[in-house]
Amino acid sequence: ARRMSRERGREPVAVVRPPSHATPQRPWTALPAAFDRFSVLAVAFAALLWSSDVAFRVGLIERGLTGSQMVLGEDVLISVALLPVYRRAWRQARCLHLRGWLAILLVAAGPQAAATVMFTQSLSISFSAGAPSTTYLLQQLQPLFAIALAGVILRERRRPVFWPLMGLSLTAVYVVVFAPDPMAPWSEINRTRLAAAALAIGAAGLWASGTVLGRYVLRDLSFVATTTLRFVLAIPVLVVIVVVSGGVQALTVYRAEHLPDLVGLALIPGLVALTLYYRALRSTPASLATVAETTYPIAVTLLLALPAPYGLGQQILVGQIIGTAVLVAMVIALNLEKRHAVVLPTGRFSRLSAGVS
Repeated sequence: ARRMSRERGREPVAVVRPPSHATPQRPWTALPAAFDRFSVLAVAFAALLWSSDVAFRVGLIERGLTGSQMVLGEDVLISVALLPVYRRAWRQARCLHLRGWLAILLVAAGPQAAATVMFTQSLSISFSAGAPSTTYLLQQLQPLFAIALAGVILRERRRPVFWPLMGLSLTAVYVVVFAPDPMAPWSEINRTRLAAAALAIGAAGLWASGTVLGRYVLRDLSFVATTTLRFVLAIPVLVVIVVVSGGVQALTVYRAEHLPDLVGLALIPGLVALTLYYRALRSTPASLATVAETTYPIAVTLLLALPAPYGLGQQILVGQIIGTAVLVAMVIALNLEKRHAVVLPTGRFSRLSAGVS
């Protein structure tokens, strides 16, 4: 009885809850996780944005700019736009070890500067030889180079399901790009000059290294800092390329009439696309990213079907529609399989793939 009276005499303990305004709801905090879940699709979308450079480069070519002059003008404009984040980027860069600095310097000099110039020159030689398809064929080696480099540098391991998905993706790209004459690249090989083939393979290798080394640098740098350093560090290399190919006077050819297309080139396929790309690459294994990047040649091919002055008015064939649908399906499948570790990164890269900053 005394025990029951003591229990009845106890006062209930009040549970104090903080007011709802003490912990404000922040719906945007879920955005990074959602972005990481669809990072393969984000890489593919960035590649689609790259393809818009065709619309701007055509006008610049008609106004007399070379490929290296276009890239230099684009880099300078982007570097000016990135001035507000320079201090943050360089503060992060000071913490890089020697290998990190080597990687970012190679990204700036190779994929950003030399590769574009090499590919443009290869196309020029191939067109003069009457065999332009070979350059595009050799460009398809880029995913193979990237996958090999990812295995060596990043220690990525692919599960068996990855290979058929990759094979179907590359087949779809081939069908779309060469739908008018699927055998054209092979019949034109004998007419292709060795220099054009070497330049095309070199460009493919450099672009592949850009995917892998960019992923490597993102271990230690934010995607904003990586984007900034890529463009800024490429400027001296591009100046040397322009001067060597056209003399000092080649730096003085820019006119006000070039500015609209250069701004468009710098903004959409340059700054926006590459910033999105590096944000997505933080949580995407390089082996998956390089397959997603194959949306670029498909988008270029379809853009060329637009009427003049935006394209060449080429007819879209049934095979191109089917190939595009297959590639889209494969990219979606790779994005879904990413959650099942279709590619297994190791060490710090495993944390990046999980979306950990």
